[in-house]
Amino acid sequence: MVGAVVAPAFIAECADRLWQAQVTRSPVSALTDDAPELTVADAYAIQTYNIDRQVAAGRVIRGRKVGLTSRPMQELAGVSEPDFGVLLDDMFVEDGDEVPRETLVQPRVEAEMAFVLDRDLAGPGVTTSSALTAIAGVQPAIEIVDSRIADWRIQIVDTVSDNASSGLLVVGGRLTPVAGLDLRLMGMALTRNGALIDTGAGAAALGNPARCVAWLANKLSAFGTPLRQGDIILPGALHRMVPVHPGDVFRAEFAHLGAVTARFSNGSDQL
Repeated sequence: MVGAVVAPAFIAECADRLWQAQVTRSPVSALTDDAPELTVADAYAIQTYNIDRQVAAGRVIRGRKVGLTSRPMQELAGVSEPDFGVLLDDMFVEDGDEVPRETLVQPRVEAEMAFVLDRDLAGPGVTTSSALTAIAGVQPAIEIVDSRIADWRIQIVDTVSDNASSGLLVVGGRLTPVAGLDLRLMGMALTRNGALIDTGAGAAALGNPARCVAWLANKLSAFGTPLRQGDIILPGALHRMVPVHPGDVFRAEFAHLGAVTARFSNGSDQL
């Protein structure tokens, strides 16, 4: 638990609160409402506590996600850098498969690129260029973000504690090498039930999505955790989060990468 300030027993108590919210599909009030003294270091300790619990139960770490990669989102959260969460094997959904809406708490979707690493990547000192050379390719993706915090009333400590508001991930089947692609200028169009609802481009993520990979590798060096060959890395959303309702079908089409589809069941709407 790198740099945690509060007592380990309180870290466990906060982690249990989020764990039960996930199990019962019942959101809880923000951790910072009751414990404003929690720091970002404490939040990563809470996140790690629950990830370790899931790994002990048989889950496998398959990668990482980076959040808060746009300047407006950082200003909204009152921070000056991104955050990160962990992607586990049971978070992945095949392109086009139905997502059970009732298994989620307060889902929203974000269209993103998904990078697959060709080799290990460890900080400090990783640059955008060295990150690009470590990436085997990029796939179209739709991240289904979710929050165990009621009404998404989150501060940075709350979302980091909640595994960066991770939920599920739908990744397209086509892997495109990054060589020759200008990731900054790569456009995306998102439709909901056939209607265009948003657009974006790679530059929305720290100016270049590969820069997000470099940031993550350098950030993880403080935890003694390198990125591994084969890891999936989500560098951040290219547009605003979109709420999900029962029966929604989202399709994200990317220039040069193809498309990916997330279909939701008609389960009960908790929003």
